[in-house]
Amino acid sequence: MRIGSPKEIFEGENRAAMTPDSAVILQKLGHECFIEAGAGQGAGFSDKAYKDKGVTVVKTAAALWKEVDIVAKVRPPEEVEVKRFRKGQTLISFFYPGQNTELLDAMNAKSANVIAMDMVPRISRAQKMDALSSMANIAGYRAVMEAGNSFGRFFTGQITAAGKVPPAKVLVVGAGVAGLAAIGTATSLGAMTFAFDVRPEVAEQIESMGAEFVYLDFEEEQQDGAATGGYAAPSSPEFREKQLSKFRELAPEMDIVITTALIPGRPAPKLWTDDMVKAMKPGSVIVDLAAERGGNCDLTVPDEKIVSDNGVTIIGYTDFPSRMAAQSSTLYATNVRHMMDDLTPENDGKIVHNMEDDVIRGATAAFEGKVTFPPPPPKVQAIAAKKKPSVPERTPEEIAAAEAAAMRKAGMQQTGLLVVGGLLMILIGGFAPASFMQHFIVFALACFVGFQVIWNVSHSLHTPLMAITNAISGIIILGALLQLGDGGFIVKALASVSVLVAMINVVGGFMVTRRMLQMFQKS
Repeated sequence: MRIGSPKEIFEGENRAAMTPDSAVILQKLGHECFIEAGAGQGAGFSDKAYKDKGVTVVKTAAALWKEVDIVAKVRPPEEVEVKRFRKGQTLISFFYPGQNTELLDAMNAKSANVIAMDMVPRISRAQKMDALSSMANIAGYRAVMEAGNSFGRFFTGQITAAGKVPPAKVLVVGAGVAGLAAIGTATSLGAMTFAFDVRPEVAEQIESMGAEFVYLDFEEEQQDGAATGGYAAPSSPEFREKQLSKFRELAPEMDIVITTALIPGRPAPKLWTDDMVKAMKPGSVIVDLAAERGGNCDLTVPDEKIVSDNGVTIIGYTDFPSRMAAQSSTLYATNVRHMMDDLTPENDGKIVHNMEDDVIRGATAAFEGKVTFPPPPPKVQAIAAKKKPSVPERTPEEIAAAEAAAMRKAGMQQTGLLVVGGLLMILIGGFAPASFMQHFIVFALACFVGFQVIWNVSHSLHTPLMAITNAISGIIILGALLQLGDGGFIVKALASVSVLVAMINVVGGFMVTRRMLQMFQKS
């Protein structure tokens, strides 16, 4: 099959769907690669770089469409591009079929196949094709860079001869892929970073990155994001009011606010209201990553940077990935290449559009003259964390009673073992010679006492495997000690060596375990 990437005609779009490196791997899958002249220029890839990798450079877009079977793009096709498609051609690009129904119908009327990279299901196997996450990661990083460009101070705190500089305070609203990227970037720059998300399971992720999670004193349980494909579920009006109240409390303290709250196919929720902007200090910065869908801030103007009456800069750019075209093109081209890898299972250059495959079916919006959007839910779904049943705390009396019952049970078990062991000794003693019984009793006592002494040591002091080896060593030590006072010189010498070697094993085991435990402790 022949796969080609045209130059993006959307104004300001610098990304490319094919890079020289991704073209090399596509060719290894058995495909021929074509690219329109100048398609990679905005991302820093020259036509010569493509030619050196064996890619055929075509002068015009119209010529490219005639040459290829598969068209790889970044943006959804414009009207002039739709007209160039022919029956059986396949489009791979961001498409947003839920918002572009007319465009989808137009592509289907051409009997063209549409694979929407924004519809790749969020399951583990499809992570390598998750272009939305790739672009969101870049947008979160770039948002912090844009904020720093408009912020008049350092991110990190400093103490200099000229005075003390406090660290910037950054609040990230929404801890999805973009939010976590923003948190990591702001934290690495030395800012005091705070983050909020309606999904309770992300609190540990936020704190592990060095940020402080903003908690709400609210009893309503939020739905686990794993049950909704990784996105936050819409909140109740009561929760929203509590959330806005918390933001009004934080607004005067924050220097930079980055909002990332957006659910695909829905308008962006308004989380940073006009009065919160007015409460912020002059020189503060708001970066609204949801500007393309209306923005999380009341004052956001898409594709513009404005300054409010009280001196707060509000950035509403919608092309953050395109502002880092080299990096975003590399990641997006890799996502497309992985999609082609799944579409070419035999690596023979032949496309197998398997509609039984969860990933391919989920991303396919139109196929063989039929609109296939929306797709059925994937057979393999994200498993939401099961809520642990609440266990009431036990009273001291109940704890004492439980401990006493456990001790009685353990005592009965040990008594039973001793009785059975004694009966076994009597039975064996009735037939075995006296010399055998003397050694057999020593062996039995060593096993019982050695195992009980060592095994009952807390597992926080040694691992279960170490406990077993130490129990065996304890058996050897006790057996050897009982032999030291009996027998000839050779028996005493062997018993002494046994005690020494076994003690080295026990003490060495505890020392090794102690060193292992210290590795997980802060010094």
